Amino acid sequence: MTADNLGWRRVRQDFPATARLAYLNSAATGLVPRQVAEAAAGFYQEAQDSGDALWFDWLRRRERVRAAVARMINAEPEEIGLTFNTSHGMNLIADALEGRGEVVSCGLEFPTTTLPWMHRGVRVRLVEARDGAFDADDVTAAATDRTGVICLSHVQYSNGFRAPLAEIGAAKGGRKFVVNAAQSAGVFPIDVRRMRIDALCAPGHKWMMAGFGCGFVYLSRELLDESRPRSVSWMSVEHPFAMRNDEFAVRADAAARSELGCPHFAGIFALGAAADYHLELGPGRVERRALELNRMLTERLGEAGWKILSPLGDDAARSAETLVACEERERVLAHLKECGVAVSPKPEGFRVATHVFNDEEDISRLVAALAETRRSVGHHV
Repeated sequence: MTADNLGWRRVRQDFPATARLAYLNSAATGLVPRQVAEAAAGFYQEAQDSGDALWFDWLRRRERVRAAVARMINAEPEEIGLTFNTSHGMNLIADALEGRGEVVSCGLEFPTTTLPWMHRGVRVRLVEARDGAFDADDVTAAATDRTGVICLSHVQYSNGFRAPLAEIGAAKGGRKFVVNAAQSAGVFPIDVRRMRIDALCAPGHKWMMAGFGCGFVYLSRELLDESRPRSVSWMSVEHPFAMRNDEFAVRADAAARSELGCPHFAGIFALGAAADYHLELGPGRVERRALELNRMLTERLGEAGWKILSPLGDDAARSAETLVACEERERVLAHLKECGVAVSPKPEGFRVATHVFNDEEDISRLVAALAETRRSVGHHV
């Protein structure tokens, strides 16, 4: 089955919740398709039926997952570590870049991007966004001769701004470029080589649609060669099944050195199924569909008089999530929930996200429900 003959209506059938919900909330947690749920459940069925009899088969399947994730971002399998979430991955990156100097980040960021560095006593300089956006020149202007790391999100959780990663990577100079891909992996194509990204982390539970408890980290071959992991265990070494207590050699050429102890197989297999699902659909096709729906969403909301707070002046900076202003947020969100419309609450109002399982009817359902909230009070909310 190829991506070309996979209609979006057929894709929607992989997500049972869409039969009852207009789920516009992938920026918080993505729906899990049947194939991913079956991958996780399949592991537990195997464990129920045979204990650890399939242990070495599970290890081999883990490596297939690593390879699929690597294909998603144009990396090598040895550069991919399998993690539990974005925070896990970002802390591994901060460990690998210890002593590299100050960090340039942005005030729009989710704290996962900044706190691991601050906790280690590293100064973080924040780029000031203009009208909710910034460019490569803003990033380089914030850097000094003490800056060793640029650490930014591909898409900002706060307002949906999509950063020009290739431009920032081209302008990084001798600094290391770190990307938080929590809001982009699974919906926007990522090419770590072309974008000159040195390290990247992402969770499985958002746009990857793999559920909680899984994610991945990318550490470039160069960074692996230049760094030493802070934490290791028996599975971090070159020959783990030698069970040596008198010597060890850490896996110097593989990001898998960050995977401590027995693997979280269910989450790993779910992540692998999600990566396969994404690759089968086609990363470019996923991006086009998500953006097509987002353009429709912002047009419909604008026509209905709702104020969009996401920066939309440059279409290249548009993402698949949109921040909408709303003064009576709690009442509006309560009504949306009653109508079976899922969005994210935000201090300014609410955030709406469009993914491949969404359709035009979901957007119409949202707009109609919002119109009902206005009619109920007789003025704009």
